[in-house]
Amino acid sequence: MTKIQKKPWPTKDAMTQIYEMNLWGGKEFDFYSGIGSHYPKIINPYLDAVITFLNSHNKSLVVCDLGCGDFNIGKHLTAYSKKYIAVDIVENLINRNKTLYKEDNLAFYCLDIANDDLPSADCVILRQVLQHLSNKEIENVIKKIAVYKYVILTEHVPLGRFISNKDVISGQGIRIKQNSGVNLLHPPFNLKIKAEQNLGEYILEHNKGRIVTTLYQLF
Repeated sequence: MTKIQKKPWPTKDAMTQIYEMNLWGGKEFDFYSGIGSHYPKIINPYLDAVITFLNSHNKSLVVCDLGCGDFNIGKHLTAYSKKYIAVDIVENLINRNKTLYKEDNLAFYCLDIANDDLPSADCVILRQVLQHLSNKEIENVIKKIAVYKYVILTEHVPLGRFISNKDVISGQGIRIKQNSGVNLLHPPFNLKIKAEQNLGEYILEHNKGRIVTTLYQLF
């Protein structure tokens, strides 16, 4: 029997539907980016590590948050940045964020990070974003982030050893069910870095993997 290939939605449409239908939970919220952006045991150590890094640069870094989501994370980081640029593909979400969050050093943009030009910055934050994108889209993103000095990457990956970078259709799901996860240093991405530092990880219950944050310094 010939396997019928699922036709992918445009990423913008898929992500918009996720928020409209609360597919990541949080039905009591107008927009909700999932437990990875709300559960205190996950986000508090993450915020401590990122704030420590930003403070080590005397709050002088321009930060570009690619896939800022509902901004429950980013709202804690603007005070430690020279400028904080928050980007997401979902237009209604960005309009909502503009209404709720107003700081002199904060700007929101609705952009498709795989296909649109990205703002200039010193440091990029990608928090559980690439895991939802196809390999082709990730490759497009990597070409753009190579010009930044620092990348703070958070990914949900399996416990133990896994096969890196199995391809997926962009959308709600991630590679975890295929015993795979995103590793930018492995093929087909092969991101070139000067140094890396593990900023922490959280082990999820019921063998659902781990959320790992890594700081990369690029050339």
